[in-house]
Amino acid sequence: MSQTAPSDRTGPAPVSSTATASAAELDCDVVIIGAGISGMYQLHRLRGLGLKVVVLEAGTGVGGTWYWNRYPGARFDSESYSYAYSFDQELLDAWDWSEHFAAQPETLRYLNFVADKLDLRRDIRFSARVASAQYDDDTRSWAVTLESGDRYRARFMVTAIGPLSSPTMPRIPGIEEFTGEYFHTGLWPKEPVSFEGKRVAVIGTGATGVQTIQEVAKTAKTLTVFQRRPNWCAPLHNARITAEEQPALKARYPEIFQRCRETFACFLHTPDPRSALEVSDEEREAFWEQRYSEPGFGIWQGNFRDVMIDRTANRMLSDFVAKKIRQRVSDPAVADLLIPKDHGFGTRRVPLETKYYEVYNQPNVRLVDALSTPIERITPTGLETGEEAFEFDMIIYATGFDAITGSFDRIDFRGEGGQSLKERWAGGPKTFLGVMVEGFPNMFMLVGPHTALGNIPRSIEYNVDWVTGLMAHMRDKDITYAATTARAVADWTETVRQAGEGLLSNEVDSWMTGVNRNAGKTERILARYSGSAVAYRERCDAVARAGYREIKLA
Repeated sequence: MSQTAPSDRTGPAPVSSTATASAAELDCDVVIIGAGISGMYQLHRLRGLGLKVVVLEAGTGVGGTWYWNRYPGARFDSESYSYAYSFDQELLDAWDWSEHFAAQPETLRYLNFVADKLDLRRDIRFSARVASAQYDDDTRSWAVTLESGDRYRARFMVTAIGPLSSPTMPRIPGIEEFTGEYFHTGLWPKEPVSFEGKRVAVIGTGATGVQTIQEVAKTAKTLTVFQRRPNWCAPLHNARITAEEQPALKARYPEIFQRCRETFACFLHTPDPRSALEVSDEEREAFWEQRYSEPGFGIWQGNFRDVMIDRTANRMLSDFVAKKIRQRVSDPAVADLLIPKDHGFGTRRVPLETKYYEVYNQPNVRLVDALSTPIERITPTGLETGEEAFEFDMIIYATGFDAITGSFDRIDFRGEGGQSLKERWAGGPKTFLGVMVEGFPNMFMLVGPHTALGNIPRSIEYNVDWVTGLMAHMRDKDITYAATTARAVADWTETVRQAGEGLLSNEVDSWMTGVNRNAGKTERILARYSGSAVAYRERCDAVARAGYREIKLA
């Protein structure tokens, strides 16, 4: 399984890896790490300030998440038209989404279309995986070093590396011994992969596992799913967008993006103001039937206001969805295995599915409970549990990502005085607005820990615009140093803590609470901002309106 992109020397040239930079000898104004949705937009905005920018991308093309995650069934769980860039009307008018929830190939085509329209590639170096980044106290600059040894020096560094971009393999003995085909969903090859007539194993039933299982089951000779912890899933209800629907949809773009600005998590859905406990049994059941039958995240993001904070309300919702699973799965024992017992509906991110549960009614599909009978080792021809030996032609690892901080841990970030970011965050991340870290001047994070997540591109655009505004202020004032303070970080960390109080999701082990056993992370941390995106933007806007006085500028 290849995980390394081929060599590609296109893009801007580096300075010599042995160069010693002074402030006047910088290679560029800004280095951006990553050419996904956030890195592409940040490049576009900084060009508009007249800054010289270099983007370093590990892959051979743009797209980030949608470049790497080519696994079968990968697609949006946000509506396509709420996910697109909103900043350019010409881009909006020129692109037609074919489905309400676009598949990965279409999304990657869209991002390449944007890169072409904005001529972004001339400032991107591909096959450029960053190994380390060191802040130079004397020159107020960053030296960003690639695995190749090449080095770029810049006044500012922007991380556009994403919260879910560090795939993790399970800690199972013998992984390297398997002689068949094997893949991780987050490192899927560009070449087509056929399941036709093959004995396939899928390990993991998170979001990527659910989407993959639906597709593999269509053609595999046999599909064996190894599930440790089931997830609550809800129907996607996807549909094509017809040519007749396109004009009306495009006319609604201002309304769509305004709606995203107003909702709690930037989705088209927002919580119902009623309590699940204040309506009659009949009203509650009818409401949930309606939500379950609608496209998208309505059942999660548009539910009664108290289902994510009140245990009784959440248990009632979980019972409703459990009933749906039992109705859809023929074998009661299999249905029971697919119903989570360790967390309530919506307290972990909800995978959206298309006939996922019906897959387990197929004679070629088997579900194995890897919690009661754990996988003990991978063998050259398959794998073994404590009770049975299996033979496979292919193993697919849908084992997720070292989320939130994992993408930062892969790079050796060193701030003032050579301090390590990984060590600073050993007990969990601490940030100012999710954008800055104490002791790491001139470093800005896009969609970093403690920013508003939700519908990611909407959060990305806001983060990029805020960082661009700060850089414009610094350019206009001839400022070369921006650092957050211990007080600002402590205040924001406390805001993040308070925003998560009472949320049932923060009582559950998941990537949203920083737990990933494959990455050796077993303790929950304050991994994310759980408040509303509206409140997050108000706080960030207040910092800008006050002339960035909360940031140390020099």
